[in-house]
Amino acid sequence: MNVFARYSPFIQDYIYRSGWTSLRGVQNAAGEAIFGTDDNVLLTASTASGKTEAAFFPILTLLDEEPSRTVGVLYIAPLKALINDQFGRLDELCEEAGIRVTRWHGDVAQTRKRKLLREPSGILQITPESLESLLINKYMEIPALFGDLRFIVIDEIHSLLRGDRGMQTFCLIERLCRLAGCRPRRVGLSATIGNPEAAGKFLAAGSGRDTIIPKFDGGKEVWRLSMEHFFNSGPQADEGKTIVEETPDTESPTDSAPKEADPGMSYIFEHTRGKKCLIFTNSREECESVCQHLRQYCEAQHEPDRFLIHHGNLSASYRESAEQEMKDDSSLMSICATATLELGIDVGRLERAFHIDAPFTVSGFLQRMGRTGRRGDPSEMWFVMREEHPEARAMMPEMIPWYLIQGIALVQLYIEERFVEPPRTERYPYSLLYHQTMSTLASCGEMTPAELASRVLTLSCFQRISQDDYRCLLLHLLEKDHIVRTENGGLIVGLTGERIVNNYKFYAVFQENVEYTVRTGSEQLGTIVKPPPVGDKIAIAGRVWVVEEVDHQRHEVYCTLVKGNIPAYFGDCAGDIHTRILERMYGVLAEDKEYPYLMRHAVCRLRDARDTFQKSGIADRPLVNLGGQMWALFPWLGSYAFLALERFLKIRCAKRLGLKGLSPSRPYYLQFTMKVSEEEFYRIVAEEAAKEFDPLELVYPNEVPIFEKYDEYVPETLIRKGFAHGVLDVAGMKQRVLGW
Repeated sequence: MNVFARYSPFIQDYIYRSGWTSLRGVQNAAGEAIFGTDDNVLLTASTASGKTEAAFFPILTLLDEEPSRTVGVLYIAPLKALINDQFGRLDELCEEAGIRVTRWHGDVAQTRKRKLLREPSGILQITPESLESLLINKYMEIPALFGDLRFIVIDEIHSLLRGDRGMQTFCLIERLCRLAGCRPRRVGLSATIGNPEAAGKFLAAGSGRDTIIPKFDGGKEVWRLSMEHFFNSGPQADEGKTIVEETPDTESPTDSAPKEADPGMSYIFEHTRGKKCLIFTNSREECESVCQHLRQYCEAQHEPDRFLIHHGNLSASYRESAEQEMKDDSSLMSICATATLELGIDVGRLERAFHIDAPFTVSGFLQRMGRTGRRGDPSEMWFVMREEHPEARAMMPEMIPWYLIQGIALVQLYIEERFVEPPRTERYPYSLLYHQTMSTLASCGEMTPAELASRVLTLSCFQRISQDDYRCLLLHLLEKDHIVRTENGGLIVGLTGERIVNNYKFYAVFQENVEYTVRTGSEQLGTIVKPPPVGDKIAIAGRVWVVEEVDHQRHEVYCTLVKGNIPAYFGDCAGDIHTRILERMYGVLAEDKEYPYLMRHAVCRLRDARDTFQKSGIADRPLVNLGGQMWALFPWLGSYAFLALERFLKIRCAKRLGLKGLSPSRPYYLQFTMKVSEEEFYRIVAEEAAKEFDPLELVYPNEVPIFEKYDEYVPETLIRKGFAHGVLDVAGMKQRVLGW
């Protein structure tokens, strides 16, 4: 098929105006799939490969040839910033054809939304949370809005494959299609899909269509990658050592940073000068700390401030200012950021990205790597791995630079195997079940229990949940007044339930803390949790402020700018790490392989770690004696299998082992004392692992492990079951233990 010839004239004109000489592989492949079949389509291609145009050129052509009587395309994205970014590109593309593009999220004026409700047409861009709000508050309008919906485009679909938010999105899609009586095709877009076939099934669930995953030559990936290690003070790993190997060709550091400075921060400070860069961190706390340090270096060197900050707790004005600065190709500012700039927002011509410590996932590494390398340049990432010098009396496990090893493992897994984390489909989403039950009742009104079950339990993501479990949930909600039974025997939302459903925060299924808005004068800085008392200091927006007033009723904090350096706290928690990453970390320590992207300090630190690994005996066995009755266990398991092992040892093995003081450093190792020998340890844990036992036995008596946002409203029996069977990876843990 000549895909270009098949495009509408206005698409062809746009391509000519843009100066394209030919279509890319992804655009030809997407055109053939969308024009030539009626199936769903999953497009996986590297960042900046033209996926958005690849999907929308044929979709808009079909919409131009046969205009929809309602909204014709629903575009779902995980971030408002991504919607705002794509809006400009789509609006320009659609203007000539008279196809309207409408944004729908919390920052969009009501007048625009009302216009769409009066005259539904074209493309609607929306987040999952705004779509939830639409289904609840505009329930009667849904058939008129979407009755002739042709396509649903889900951008950055990889970000929706491993948690409740993704399941919520697909619940909403199924509910919308049933209500509107439409059967649109689904098109998923992502740069980082680990198991395309599994993702294709996830995309298709409940659609009644197959998923095509077009194959095409995406060209050769070219990276500029370096990884350096720094001790936060004192001598570096290479001091007094001879390095024969060549290390990556990067600029030599200069000596202009303050002498007492953190070496890792000095390195970043020097190598961002005169360039536009992104500096990624794993948490908002770290992001604030890094920005504070780098701004202080500017002050010490009498340089203008050249660092901005971007994370989810900052006000929209701060975030949007940073985004606009990034799009300016002449800018030489650098931005300290979290995952908020990981997804596909156009950040213009970035010269390089830095990453402090190792990300949790291969997917996150690839997304962040893909922020650079646009407009013909190779992607460029500089890892900066930091640690404190181990104390003189530190135990052996503390001698391993875990972040450095994890970073190498992430890179090698992708280079060697193209591994990316697969979707998580084995969970019991009881929190989401509560949420969708309340949402369905709030939007539809009174229903019999059977009608409610037929609407909710038949949604694809609840296929593992039994009718008995659902009956248990409904009886619990009746008892707690979240729902009530009417005289006719129907169910409606109760008074307690109304207080939850009628709050705008109900639309989101991800965890949220009680947040306080931070203000200085008329300016809104962002939000924090757990504000300190008046007179104490807080860190936000890359600076330090003293608290002048806290209004607990209105959840507001008033402050003024001061100098200083303090840690920030936003309630972050670590991400989950896949077992394949831990297994490859073992490989990194066990092999003699050299990695061309390691810099001088990192080469020496890895050598030291490998030496510790071999001499301590970890290479040959998972259990290592630290002296006396103190032991360390290295299971090389991902977060959820590691958690299962920790509980398995405490609950099923502790008595037989004489095990005490178990102290986990998740997910790297466990430390404990025990009274038996090494051989007896292996025998006892193998015997216990070989027994058939219910995973519920790994939940402590009276424990209710709250993991998701609405777990607190779910019966304790279901919470325990969901944790034991859907969170703990007991099968992965047993397989490892029986293999020792």
